[in-house]
Amino acid sequence: MKAFGLGYAWESFFHYAKQWTRFFALALSTILVISLTFTMPMSSANQTEIFWDNWGVPHIYGTDNNSLFKAFGWAQAKSHGNLILRLYGQARGRGAEYWGIDYLESDQYVKLMGVPDRAQQWYEEQNPEMRQYLEEFATGINHYVAQHPDEIDEAVKVALPITGTDILAHLQRVIYFHFLTNPQAVASRTNIPPQGGSNGWAIAPQKSLSNQAILLANPHLPWSDFYLWYEAQLTAPGVNLYGAALVGMPVLSIAFNDNLGWTVTLNPIDGADVYQLTLKDDGYLWDGKVKNFETKTEKVKIRQANGSYTELEFGVKQSIHGIIIAQEQEKAYGLRVVGLDRPHGLEQLWKMGQAKNLEQFEKELKQLQIPLFNFLYADQKGKIFYLFNGLIPKRSQGDWNDWQKLIPGETSETLWTEYHSYKELPRLVNPKTGWLQNTNDPPWTSTFPSILNAKDYPAYLAPSSLEYAPNILRSQQSINLLKDSNKLSLEDVIDRKFSSKLLMADRILEILIPTTKALANPIGIEAAEVLEKWDRKTDADSRGAVLFTLWALTLESKGIFSRPWNPTEPLDTPAGLADINTALGVLEGVAAQVKLLYGSLDVPWGDVVKMRVGDKEIPATGGLGKLGSFRVLNITGTPDEKFQVVFGDSFIAVVEFSDPVQAKVLNVYGNSTQPNSPNMADQLPLYADGKMRPVWRTKKEIQEHLVLQELISRNS
Repeated sequence: MKAFGLGYAWESFFHYAKQWTRFFALALSTILVISLTFTMPMSSANQTEIFWDNWGVPHIYGTDNNSLFKAFGWAQAKSHGNLILRLYGQARGRGAEYWGIDYLESDQYVKLMGVPDRAQQWYEEQNPEMRQYLEEFATGINHYVAQHPDEIDEAVKVALPITGTDILAHLQRVIYFHFLTNPQAVASRTNIPPQGGSNGWAIAPQKSLSNQAILLANPHLPWSDFYLWYEAQLTAPGVNLYGAALVGMPVLSIAFNDNLGWTVTLNPIDGADVYQLTLKDDGYLWDGKVKNFETKTEKVKIRQANGSYTELEFGVKQSIHGIIIAQEQEKAYGLRVVGLDRPHGLEQLWKMGQAKNLEQFEKELKQLQIPLFNFLYADQKGKIFYLFNGLIPKRSQGDWNDWQKLIPGETSETLWTEYHSYKELPRLVNPKTGWLQNTNDPPWTSTFPSILNAKDYPAYLAPSSLEYAPNILRSQQSINLLKDSNKLSLEDVIDRKFSSKLLMADRILEILIPTTKALANPIGIEAAEVLEKWDRKTDADSRGAVLFTLWALTLESKGIFSRPWNPTEPLDTPAGLADINTALGVLEGVAAQVKLLYGSLDVPWGDVVKMRVGDKEIPATGGLGKLGSFRVLNITGTPDEKFQVVFGDSFIAVVEFSDPVQAKVLNVYGNSTQPNSPNMADQLPLYADGKMRPVWRTKKEIQEHLVLQELISRNS
């Protein structure tokens, strides 16, 4: 029972104040909707409707595809205008010219990679229809800024007007020169696979409680910049798509329609190689002869604080391998990237969204215009499908590990010039297990027991086993959540998606706890008692998660497991403690630090780890994928400053292909980054509670949650 007193009085005051605030907000929203309904003109043949729901999701009804693309550009400008204009400015390689020296490194990278020139070339190679769609999308952005100038920062308007070429430059910068070609690899002259993470599931009717296929989409990306997802519904004659696009992109990358849906995950694919060249005279050795570089000069303008400009010139060299990213006295390093001759990736995605069955969907995939990403698919006919998609070079020699090193560049024997065909890629349809999964692991564990076998494919195509999964424990957790389950409902899938249990704890604590109790000092024994009571999760109220996570991260560099991954125990290894004395010493040191900083060894996880978006900050629920959490939140910071989530679960969708389709979604950080938007961070509390929102796809459902209706004419 609560005691009466000043504290209770204040609590009551704030309770009723909150209720009245909600009442007035609801009333104001209702008045706005009624006002818009009666004051806006009725839709006509040349007008596109945008219905905005209370989560800031635009439901766009275009009279044709051109009007749809224009309205989608308008909607993205409304939700992310400041960010999008900056991103397009950077994709031009003109960020430093617009906003100063902080953008110089980005501009140099973009121009070194040839993005602006290639974007123009790609634009000219687009089909006339797709070229028009790009221009309509750009026009929507330009028109929104022109009609709502006060909503866009003056500083970013210098990037106007946006053109279709800017969109293709943005595509190249993001997909080809960040996802596919890790900038760290360029800087370090090494072959580093694509970075990032995602979970994806496709569940067949035999594994589904409703006897309908279910799809889980769950990308993990940074919570900022061009990695943000934008949720939308796109409807036009023959089109009814719901899903998400990376911000600034004109098509949905993860989506479903009335018949089917798909998601993507980053795959371990070698789509960028660094060749080491031997310099001689003014060129480089090539098949026993000296070959000259192709050269040109690039310029970057840099805006100064006083408004004046300086100009930086730098030379760009290109060998037969690709752009020269570094040069020493006797060596140069050439970067070769797949897919720079494949300009139709956006068109392929657009057509995939119009497919009505797997045959039509695969017809579009077979174009191989998208250079990487696994695809997981499910449909209303109960089919599920997995593809290790990508442009895989045909190599004359070597395995995966060989091609992660510097490649000798003096001979044509190592230079790849062709790609594997679609039929040569790892692919599965309707496995007997009834499910497919990917968590950035190699294709061989797309279901379990494995059906795809690495021995049936070239040794260089992908890593040979689960051992090379970037987060092997998360991959094993994903497989366990599926194979150990009976028939799953949509809600069951959601519950498993939000599992924050750390698989590493199951592998370690049965050894660590009793050994610590027997051998450790008092602080270590106290730590063991906390870990024994811990629920082995990273929920906000989990006590012991902070201690265990800091211990694991500290011990990581010294080596944790005594038993490495073993193909005879694929889901139970790695396991064991490599060095019990080191493990105990680290535990005692971490325990002392935790007690000093937080006053208690069993401090709740959410007291130390926060999710912050804009001005909103709430306790985090979710943990590190590499420790085995399926609910992924990666953190930055130091123990004395506490930790903040910077990466992890972003757009989440669970779709059941019943008739009609049932779906729930969540865009964790919200669907807008514009200042003062009510939709910035408004979905964080749902994520913290492990909840998702129902999808509203019919006009009746949307009208019941309508906040704003806009009519966009072709000439507006």
